[in-house]
Amino acid sequence: MLLNIVRARLQQKHRTMPFPSASAPVLPDRFRGLPELDVGKCSPDCRACAEACPTGAVTTRPKLTMDLGRCLFCADCAKACPHGAIRFSNQYRLAATRREDLCYDGSMHRLARALDCEARRLFGRSLKLRQVSAGGCNACEADVNVLNTPVFDLGRFGIQFVASPRHADGLLITGPVTRNMLEALKKTWEAVPAPKLVILAGACAIAGGPYRDRPEVLNGATDLFPVNLFVPGCPPHPLTILDGLLRLLGQLA
Repeated sequence: MLLNIVRARLQQKHRTMPFPSASAPVLPDRFRGLPELDVGKCSPDCRACAEACPTGAVTTRPKLTMDLGRCLFCADCAKACPHGAIRFSNQYRLAATRREDLCYDGSMHRLARALDCEARRLFGRSLKLRQVSAGGCNACEADVNVLNTPVFDLGRFGIQFVASPRHADGLLITGPVTRNMLEALKKTWEAVPAPKLVILAGACAIAGGPYRDRPEVLNGATDLFPVNLFVPGCPPHPLTILDGLLRLLGQLA
């Protein structure tokens, strides 16, 4: 049995991807990342993209703007645009520190900034997170769990998920926050010892996602807690989550 395990490991070789690395990671062709907006092609009287968006993430006045926090990256807006003003790139770096930084008009996207020196001293080498699914569909939860596999190996960066909020340094929240989950979510937050962080992963946790304005949900956790990191996507790619976490800890410039 032991020899079979050793043989299998030798055949599989090194599974953990190099990240960060000098070369860009290989992403599937169908991956949709940061949108590229050509405002010059946008007609002021055309609202086809905004009308096609299922979450109201696209506005055309006073100029073409996308709210990445609401965006599902479904590309309905790009398909509907008759002028080709919207296309999706394979840029996976999307996480931001402030909610307003997710409002994108095609100019420079403001990536997540590092915590202050004291917070980096506390969390920079050992960050424990309690993940809470606040009514999610399990897509974001699945991509968060993927970070624990040998391919991404989240533990090599000193970041781990823990079972109890009392052992955590912060929460990573997914899902639109259903009313049935609100009390449990607040109790989990209160159980985390101070100082503590909050990370929102996915369009649902940031702004309600496709469930936005439904009576059963609270449109995410943005207004419930002081948030340190917003990771957009539906669901966000594991590399998008990892990139945001490392930027927050000051491990990426």
